[in-house]
Amino acid sequence: MDEVIRQVLLTLAGVWRKRWYGLLAAWLVGIAGIFVILSMPDKYEASARIYVDTQSVLRPLMSGIAVQPNVDQQIAILSRTLISRPNVQRLARMADLDLGAKTKEDMERLVDGLMNSLEIKTAGRDNLYTLSYRDTQPERAKRVVQSLVSIFVESGIGDKRKDSDSALKFIQEQISSYEKKLEQAEDRLKDFKLKNMNLSEEGKNYFARISGAGTKLKDAQLELREAEDSRDVLKRELEGEEPVMLSEAPDSGSLGSVPEIDSRIDALKRNLDSLLLRYTAQHPDVVGTKKVIAELEDQKRQELKARSKAGGARMISAGADPVLQQLRMSLTEADANVAALHARVTEYEARFDELRNAAKQQPEIDAEFSKMNRDYDIQKKNYEALVSRRESAAMSEQMGSTTGVADFRMIDPPRVSPKPVEPNRLLFLPLALLGALLSGMGISFVASQIWPVFIDCRSVRDLTGLPVLGGVSLLKDQTSVRQERHRLMAFFAGLGGLFVSYGAALLFLWLATARNT
Repeated sequence: MDEVIRQVLLTLAGVWRKRWYGLLAAWLVGIAGIFVILSMPDKYEASARIYVDTQSVLRPLMSGIAVQPNVDQQIAILSRTLISRPNVQRLARMADLDLGAKTKEDMERLVDGLMNSLEIKTAGRDNLYTLSYRDTQPERAKRVVQSLVSIFVESGIGDKRKDSDSALKFIQEQISSYEKKLEQAEDRLKDFKLKNMNLSEEGKNYFARISGAGTKLKDAQLELREAEDSRDVLKRELEGEEPVMLSEAPDSGSLGSVPEIDSRIDALKRNLDSLLLRYTAQHPDVVGTKKVIAELEDQKRQELKARSKAGGARMISAGADPVLQQLRMSLTEADANVAALHARVTEYEARFDELRNAAKQQPEIDAEFSKMNRDYDIQKKNYEALVSRRESAAMSEQMGSTTGVADFRMIDPPRVSPKPVEPNRLLFLPLALLGALLSGMGISFVASQIWPVFIDCRSVRDLTGLPVLGGVSLLKDQTSVRQERHRLMAFFAGLGGLFVSYGAALLFLWLATARNT
């Protein structure tokens, strides 16, 4: 600790020996400081206060009907992003600041300076904003603040309109897209229904349809067996009444007809006419009757051919026997009924087989149908939601154009302070004096290090490493003492003059400020 104190004292002694260098440096720095401070241009501050009212009577009434964004958050973001390069470039053109920029580099420097000088302050959550700018020319500062206020208000309204237009455009594009998708889904669903009409019409009751078809088939088979039994009874009765063949010369008039077959064909044709009045040509009863008629006609041709080969065999006509004629007519009707029932059974069997085979495909068809319905429902739901959103967006835009996004109220219009707000010369002058003193001490210290001297014997011994026997003190006479005193007085006079100069400058600035106030 003693060594540290000794080194400090030695350093101070060296600085004191070079005090004249320090005094000269202090004066030079002090004069330069006064000159710089007094030559600094005055800057005037222009400011304006704006209150943004985001509350509206219409907003709670339209809650849940129209889209209402968080206006407070939008205004807060706007205040933080207002001082952007595009906005500042626009501000420079509005305030005619770009007239002095001859080159692109000048314009960039101007924009950078404006971005550093413009300020937007907010008072907590009250939506009260203060816009300020400082410039050497009061009128120019006022123009800049006026332009900034205009940009602030226009950005709040313009951005909202731009957002609304963009949202409406996007929603309309999505509606058109979903409308096409919905039409395609409807076409696919329609084609699927047309293609699988029989299968998908009653898909949930398909097994009931199979059961019903099986029941109808069994009933038709039962009716067919009953009709066949009745026909067989008639055949047996007719065979018991069949006349005996007589060997006679053939009659040319009887070779072209077979009475029992002709009567059956006539009865079947009458039955066919009645069936065609009720059903179409594809009906199973009609088809079966036509088939029986064709078989009887073929049988008639075979019978005539056999008679011609027999060479004269001829049946005795039984037309005169009414019982036999009635049996033949009943047999004909029974054959027609059997043929119709047989055709019906065949048709029911085909339908039953078709339903049974289709039942294997029904789960896959039901799954595909459900998928198509689900896709269609999703597309329809999204489409209806987008249409609803479009109406809400349009209503929001109308509400915004009616009430505005927010009410921008000018609390304090742009004004310029009557006196400059900077530089604060009354603060800078004492700082400059302190800087001058510190620079003087620094110069003295540097000079003492450049031209060092030995202050005591220990310094010589420490530096050379040689033993020191002792030291010789300087004995000053009266003249030397008087000269030393004069030099000391001159030094303090110079130092005091520096303080007096700064004091005079402070007094001058204070009087000037008081006079302007």
